[in-house]
Amino acid sequence: MTTVSTQRGLWKLMLKLPAMRGQLQMLSARNTTLLSLCDAFDEASSTLDRLRRNGTSDLKLIAEYEMLCSDIEGEVIDICISTRGKLP
Repeated sequence: MTTVSTQRGLWKLMLKLPAMRGQLQMLSARNTTLLSLCDAFDEASSTLDRLRRNGTSDLKLIAEYEMLCSDIEGEVIDICISTRGKLP
């Protein structure tokens, strides 16, 4: 089951990774790990946006969320690469 947060995360990842858009759409229909990562990406990127928008002075916290978003993107890319050629 896809939540609103999962869908938003998928859309954000599709914007960040345009070369993988089609593959992300197909994988999201059946890969629960990818769906979990989409949800996590939405939460992390929304928090990062909020921290930046509010002008927080905690640069360490911003760096942590930037790293978290980057790590999630990396995991999504790994899933796409590992399933490339296996999709119908």
